[in-house]
Amino acid sequence: MYFIAAIILIAVVLMAALFRQWNMPLIIIALGMGIVFGSDVTGLVYFDDALITQKLANFALIFILFAGGYGTRREDLRPVVVPSLSLATLGVLITAFVSAAAFHLLLGWEPLNAILMGAIISSTDAAAIFSILRTRPIKQRIASITEIESAANDPMAIIATTFIVHLFVAGAGGPLKTAMTFAWLLLGGIGIGLIVGRIGCLLFERIKYVDRGYFYILTIGVILLGFGAADLLGASGMLSAFFAGFVMGNGKFPYKTGVSTFVGALSNIANVALFVLLGLLVFPGEFIQILVPGVAVFLVITFIGRPAAVLVCTMFQKFNWRERAFLSWSGIRGAVPIVLGTYPVAAGIDNGHQIFNTVFFAVVLSVIVQGTTIGRLAGLLGLIGRLRPKPSQAMELVTIHDTDLELVELAVDVEYCAGEARISTLDLPKGTTITMINRGEEIIAPRGSTVILPGDVLFILTRVDEVERVSAEILGRFERDGASECYDISRPSGD
Repeated sequence: MYFIAAIILIAVVLMAALFRQWNMPLIIIALGMGIVFGSDVTGLVYFDDALITQKLANFALIFILFAGGYGTRREDLRPVVVPSLSLATLGVLITAFVSAAAFHLLLGWEPLNAILMGAIISSTDAAAIFSILRTRPIKQRIASITEIESAANDPMAIIATTFIVHLFVAGAGGPLKTAMTFAWLLLGGIGIGLIVGRIGCLLFERIKYVDRGYFYILTIGVILLGFGAADLLGASGMLSAFFAGFVMGNGKFPYKTGVSTFVGALSNIANVALFVLLGLLVFPGEFIQILVPGVAVFLVITFIGRPAAVLVCTMFQKFNWRERAFLSWSGIRGAVPIVLGTYPVAAGIDNGHQIFNTVFFAVVLSVIVQGTTIGRLAGLLGLIGRLRPKPSQAMELVTIHDTDLELVELAVDVEYCAGEARISTLDLPKGTTITMINRGEEIIAPRGSTVILPGDVLFILTRVDEVERVSAEILGRFERDGASECYDISRPSGD
């Protein structure tokens, strides 16, 4: 078994490297490897335990959702907070109920079955969205809305599905009790997550002098605390994990760079393990039975449910039809809908795996059809922006102390900047240092005589309050061709 597991993981990585130029989402590769090694293809691994799958999938989702919150920047969220969060909350419910109505009216499904399917497949996938959009120069505003929504909408879908499955099994407990239960799942999950995230930052500050290896153990402890505390109190553990990650990702604590890398690694491992496991659970031989409903679910969710949610959530905001069309098409389904598809199986209301197989088939269609065409659609709609130069090397500022210094990554845009700037002629604030220049594949250790050229990516150590001044001083030495700005700034380290 260990040998097979090793072969599967190595195969996933090799396939990812092979299909990299086609931007094939990692989740599809992991799913494919799970199917190939599963019962219906090679038969090397026989696996059909939905209950174990649900438990392991929920465990993996804790880390995936924490990482989603951790990677959601407050400064990116602020200008797009209304459309992003409305799509991530109200949009999920609209998608679920509009799709459920279509399932009932067009396909003749029973109302409760239709609502269950709508809730299961109502959220978009952060892993697919991030892997696709971050390799394409989509305009920042639209890309930010899509990414933040995909990272934040999973908890709402999980809450809705859990709630509806509970109605199937236990029955409704009256409108008031139903509303109060849902409200506590939502608000309790958010509140506990915010508290746990703050506790996590304080704990990291308190133990900053211990060996840094313990920080990774503490990170796992905080992630599990975010879920466990909420789950113990009857709130949404998934929502709590997301907001605990959001607080820590936007907070300050020692060794944050290393912890950020570790959180990203945990998320990647959880994603791969999750999709391999889901692939093993699938029996492709059963797909012939759900071919028509699977295609129907994909069509309904893509062309009815999602557009309705986008229209309502952006109705009173400044979006043109092209942006709304892109937001509608960017609703790619992924990990969470497939995991939620195991809930009815585990609850004993999908013994024939019909719901799970239908959801799986619809998700695969979504990733393949929407995922491979979203970049071209952005071009046709005129939503392509400028892709910031990516350095082939990076630097990190690692410190256990509070400091007002920051390591800033400054990219000089080769498309709009012309000329050159010699470092010795720059009037930089006292204490500011250009620590490294990345020029293509070359690393330059700068000196006074070094010349900065368009296309360079500079790593600058400076005070936080001097970032804009330093950037303006350096870029002011270049001629600007038809643009108010010929640079882009990012902060590679939050420590």
